[in-house]
Amino acid sequence: MHKTPLSWAADRWTISPRALRWATTAALVVSIFIVLSGGIVRVTGSGLGCPTWPACETGSLTTTPALGIHGLIEFTNRALTSVLIAAVAWVIIAARLQKPRVRAMTRLAWSQFWLVIGNAIAGGITVLVALNPYMVAFHFIMAIALLTTTTLTWHRAHRGQSAAVQLPSAARVLSVAVVAVTIVLILVGTLVSGTGPHSGDSADVPRMQFNWGDITILHGILGSLTLVLGIVLYAVLLRVPDARLARRRTLTFIVVVIAQASLGLVQSLTGLPEALVALHLLGAALVWVGALRVLLDVNPRLFAVDQTVTSEVTEYRPETISAPVE
Repeated sequence: MHKTPLSWAADRWTISPRALRWATTAALVVSIFIVLSGGIVRVTGSGLGCPTWPACETGSLTTTPALGIHGLIEFTNRALTSVLIAAVAWVIIAARLQKPRVRAMTRLAWSQFWLVIGNAIAGGITVLVALNPYMVAFHFIMAIALLTTTTLTWHRAHRGQSAAVQLPSAARVLSVAVVAVTIVLILVGTLVSGTGPHSGDSADVPRMQFNWGDITILHGILGSLTLVLGIVLYAVLLRVPDARLARRRTLTFIVVVIAQASLGLVQSLTGLPEALVALHLLGAALVWVGALRVLLDVNPRLFAVDQTVTSEVTEYRPETISAPVE
């Protein structure tokens, strides 16, 4: 039977679960950081700093002095994709070289790789269509999709076993609602950005034809709804003695949402300063990761490796969980 290089290596070597956890952490951190990097490109007007793709300019893969600071910023953002690919490659290798092999983990790892490639292509198309705002929005949504897989993979590597704690159905429904409203909030946020002044390059770049004030108010309403759902979920979890982890995760989410909402309000009232806009994009990534972690920790059986759960309800202690076993 023909073996792939990874299967050949897996027959000879084993990588520790700890190495896999570090790899998934690296991929998660870089996938968050690349959202911030993309935000810096946008607010500095460097979206066309490299006027073509995949080369930075005709005849040069990298930036040149003639392209100035905008070329440097855009090329740095592109180069960060290489760092992300390296992190994801390490996740793929570490997942495949686990003993025993967890196929769901390797599938997640490979999904990260293909999303990185897909988003790189989307970024290239964004440049080729001169920063069409709908393509820019799609490029950001692809980054959120990647962030979803890196978060799920991180969770799988760190909390691989099912927990026997049973949370109320109201808490589980609320956690799903938190994720659903958060993703709508993020999608509407792309419309706010596509309508606003930070086009990524010059004022000649077309913008979405929404009323910026109206779409911003809608975005604010969704943000408030997200916060309310988080608070209600926390109140429900307060009644469950064994839900300490879920409460802690939900409280962290509430704090992040409040910080993000405050940042959004300040930037709107101060004329959308570049630094605050970039930080708000970073905040969007952190809010999404927080929402996913709320969902996963309120529903510990949702994404567990071992689907055999004992009937006895016990306290959920993820720090005592060993390597994922399937």
